Amino acid sequence: MKKGKKYQDAMKKYDRNKLYDPAEALQLVKDMASAKFDETVEIHIKLGIDPRHADQQVRGTVSLPNGTGKTRRVLVFAKGDKAKEAENAGADYVGAEEIAEKIQGGWFDFDVAVATPDMMSVVGRLGKILGPRGLMPNPKAGTVTFDIERTIKELKAGRIEYRVDKSAIIHVPLGKVSFEAEKLNENLNAFADALIKAKPAAAKGQYMRSVSICSTMSPGIKINPLVLMAANR
Repeated sequence: MKKGKKYQDAMKKYDRNKLYDPAEALQLVKDMASAKFDETVEIHIKLGIDPRHADQQVRGTVSLPNGTGKTRRVLVFAKGDKAKEAENAGADYVGAEEIAEKIQGGWFDFDVAVATPDMMSVVGRLGKILGPRGLMPNPKAGTVTFDIERTIKELKAGRIEYRVDKSAIIHVPLGKVSFEAEKLNENLNAFADALIKAKPAAAKGQYMRSVSICSTMSPGIKINPLVLMAANR
């Protein structure tokens, strides 16, 4: 597949075979961004685990200190006082059975869903719809909880969920190219620290096998995984 001129020009600005230090790679990503919109900076990490085994799953949440640069639309499944708490905390949508019916009808105008535990009998019926889209509330992701106010505020402020895929790779956003390089680096370190702490006891050998960083429209820049791990031990 032929790449566009801007993409080809960006590839001339770095060494494809070099393993860069994180701060240098982030600055390169900012320098290479050329789209007319504020591109998202993404990180992709190949882990030395076998995700086929239950004891080698890597999943969790982390609050990025400088947010992601994206306003997340939060849907909360709740009733009574918890529904009022959700509305007061800034949830974009709050409801119960009526919201579930809208989703069954094809409505998905939200980015993350939260549910109180007592609502899971309703939410559970949406598993086949929300699950494949990564929108199903889950206790491990902190989105099935009675602590509604704190959860909403954290999600709005930049809390993200990470989860290893079938290829043992984790993909997460770190912010926007308009962010200062220092702020992107702070987000990167916060995520790397959380990922290292989530290392399964059953994982053997080098935990981070390869790391690359890019913006929405730019090529990936390789980061030295040993340097990234050493900086966050």
